[in-house]
Amino acid sequence: MTPNWERRAIIDLANVRENVKRVSELVAPAKIMAVVKADGYGHGAVAVGRAALQAGATWLGCAHVTEALKLREAGLNAPLLAWLHTEGTPFEDAIAANIDIAVSGWELDYVARAAEAAAQPARVHLKIDTGLGRNGSTPADWDALLGRASSYQEEGLMRIVGVFSHLAVADEPERPETDEQLTAFNEAVALAEDAGFDLEVRHIANTPAILSRPDAHYDMVRLGLGLYGLSPFENESPESFGLRPAMRLVSRVANVKRVPAGQGVGYGLRYHTTEDTYLGLVPMGYADGIPRGANNAPVSINGKIYRVRGSIAMDQFVVDLGPDVDVEELLGSEVVLFGDGGPQVTEWADAAGTINYEIVTRISPRVPRQLVEGTWGESGE
Repeated sequence: MTPNWERRAIIDLANVRENVKRVSELVAPAKIMAVVKADGYGHGAVAVGRAALQAGATWLGCAHVTEALKLREAGLNAPLLAWLHTEGTPFEDAIAANIDIAVSGWELDYVARAAEAAAQPARVHLKIDTGLGRNGSTPADWDALLGRASSYQEEGLMRIVGVFSHLAVADEPERPETDEQLTAFNEAVALAEDAGFDLEVRHIANTPAILSRPDAHYDMVRLGLGLYGLSPFENESPESFGLRPAMRLVSRVANVKRVPAGQGVGYGLRYHTTEDTYLGLVPMGYADGIPRGANNAPVSINGKIYRVRGSIAMDQFVVDLGPDVDVEELLGSEVVLFGDGGPQVTEWADAAGTINYEIVTRISPRVPRQLVEGTWGESGE
């Protein structure tokens, strides 16, 4: 055994760029906001953000101002929006760093005070709740929000540069709620324009709407899951849209041993071998972000698919290798959990009863990220 790593997530930035270029073809002339919240969906926000901008994205998006400030500190100076706040959000720092701020209602007064303290007008995107039921102004409160925002704009404390919303079921294209949300969005935009706001951007489309609803593209789209080469649709692969998965998650076979039929495996002994067989140990577990309940998830070892058996532990899981193996050949071999040369992210999501978004974003900092350009090879070790 001579590997110099135990686990890693290989991030192909060339694939990120290709995904941006592909989406650019679909949405032009709309702009692309590359959504790099949650550390770039687990891929690395700074590296992914930089690659996306190089490929033609013109905006970046984050949930939290603290995430956005880290991008500014790394030298990414593109237009940047942060949209999820609490009373503790550092609005003044955001304004000083030229970060656009989303406002749903209560934040407006906080942003105005922060702009006054920063001696600089805030750039604000007003959010309308068109049906998702999370943040965003209700239609009933929209007129009042527009009035308050207009007053602050007249005082020179902010500029209302955008109106946006978020779709609830765009990943289920057959459902009628998306049409209803777009109608509500159009009405809210019209009211904002009637109130005198000169909007730079109107945006509502997430990745599923980018791929299925051209009428939702408006001035800008928010490219999240598709930026990382994953499909938002249950029965459609990324490749069917010309997208390329950007993460390859790998580990090593840490141990191989022969056990008899009836051997229990893992905490709770919820799996027992059905014959004399060899078990392989993989040094990744739920502390690395591997879902504890992903029983029967697939891995690829030397080009062959094996299944996770028993409960996944904090640091390790077990695969059943079968009765006839070459222990020397397997020990130390690369294990591909998902990505090029192995299973799809969606196969792990299915095994864990979740979605592909969660699988990639939960990979923990204990797993080193290796950045590569157009190859899944061994460069950069």
